[in-house]
Amino acid sequence: MSPLKKTYILKLYVAGNTPNSLRALKMLNNILEQEFEGVYALKVIDVLKNPQLAEEDKISATPTLAKILPPPVRKIIGDLSDRDRVLIGLDLLHDELQEDEAQG
Repeated sequence: MSPLKKTYILKLYVAGNTPNSLRALKMLNNILEQEFEGVYALKVIDVLKNPQLAEEDKISATPTLAKILPPPVRKIIGDLSDRDRVLIGLDLLHDELQEDEAQG
């Protein structure tokens, strides 16, 4: 019986349909589909339409990806084009490496 997988709650803050915002969303979707299939919830927040959400979450630049759950909260700014930087920055690769070591 396999252990229950964690569910990841992520928020991607973008400013409209800029090239950087679209690239960040595409890169994030690729990472999530490959690494976290079925164990994540992603909310995309356009700060131009919902500036109060960005202010509440202290977002000062876009695109910004925030991992809300599991704790601790982690944020990464940029177009998310460096896959390993995204995984390490959000503390996702660390969990993956620990699981690999435990199984090996």
